[in-house]
Amino acid sequence: MGELVQQASQQLTELVRGELKLAQAEMKKKGRRYGKSGGLFGGASLVGFLMLQALVATVIAALALVLPVWAAALIVTAVLGVMAAVLAVSGKKQAGKAAPVTPESTIENVKADVAEIKRSAHR
Repeated sequence: MGELVQQASQQLTELVRGELKLAQAEMKKKGRRYGKSGGLFGGASLVGFLMLQALVATVIAALALVLPVWAAALIVTAVLGVMAAVLAVSGKKQAGKAAPVTPESTIENVKADVAEIKRSAHR
């Protein structure tokens, strides 16, 4: 009986270690993907920002053909402020809906392991 308990304890320990290694590998893989996508998004953001600066200057110059330059710049600034506020509110809503990053397959494996252990214990 003691030997069976020792074997069960050893197997459970090995199972937990295996699941931890699986979780670690899964999180490393996800981390690399997030890092790469973050770099690409950063580059795209920089280029997009430069493009928007050029567009703002173009819009101010176009409005300056019919209005004083200061009025054209003020109108463009107000429109950009409204756009920034709308984007900030939308971003806050999306951040609230974001799911936590979890090792999903590892969690499912652990649940299956626990269910199997419970089923085996009732035999």
